[in-house]
Amino acid sequence: MDKRIRLVDLSVPLKSDTVPGLPPERELQYNPRITYLDHRAGAETMKRIFGITDEDLPDGLGWSNEEITLHSHAGTHMDSPWHYGPLSEGKKAKTIDEIPLDWLYGDGIVLDFRHKERASVITAKDVEAALGKIHYEIKPGDIVLIQTGGDKYLGTAAYVNEGIGMSRESTLYLVNRGVKVIGTDSPGFDRPFSAMAAEFKRSQDRNIIWEAHYAGKTKEYCQIEKMSNLDKLPPYGFKVFCVPIKISKASAAWVRPIALVEEG
Repeated sequence: MDKRIRLVDLSVPLKSDTVPGLPPERELQYNPRITYLDHRAGAETMKRIFGITDEDLPDGLGWSNEEITLHSHAGTHMDSPWHYGPLSEGKKAKTIDEIPLDWLYGDGIVLDFRHKERASVITAKDVEAALGKIHYEIKPGDIVLIQTGGDKYLGTAAYVNEGIGMSRESTLYLVNRGVKVIGTDSPGFDRPFSAMAAEFKRSQDRNIIWEAHYAGKTKEYCQIEKMSNLDKLPPYGFKVFCVPIKISKASAAWVRPIALVEEG
């Protein structure tokens, strides 16, 4: 029987109204400013450039364009080790333009944590249990996708405040086994800021602040945040291709990860 490849888009679109009610310091991270310049506006530009009139353009219309102001962590994006700190594994941390290409294509694995309480943390034992459930053993180069169901909250305040996050130990559990890229369909890799702040207020334990990100200072890896459509994938047996835009010296860049699922 002939086999075919089904392509699954694992990204969310860049939109100017993704999350309502954000403080100003987080606005561009979730709600980029997009100005749409339609074909009539394009015609005005073309007339100035070429010295022509409406009669010289098909239907009097020109090109369309967009002007966008956004954060490097807006939309589906990949964080580089530089995002977590200036050093990783005792040497200069890689910026997004320095990520090796062989990190960005590999076997994909989906670990399902949708059963966990919203705004909770994923432990190493949780990861072990999820791997046991699908009878899979992590190998170097695997691209692990953390399924929390967070993409279903896109467009609501719950998207930011109720994400399920990784811990330091669960992150290192994967990275110490040779994983270089971990993705999540929650907006952040850690728990929501509000959840971490509330726990710190109770416990005064500074180690819980941004703990999953800071694991990248110990062992280098990249993470993809704000993914989607993980529910359209099998637990394993597919490939992931996830090349970020090459922004010089940047901590992150936008990416449109694609899953290649063999069927038939």
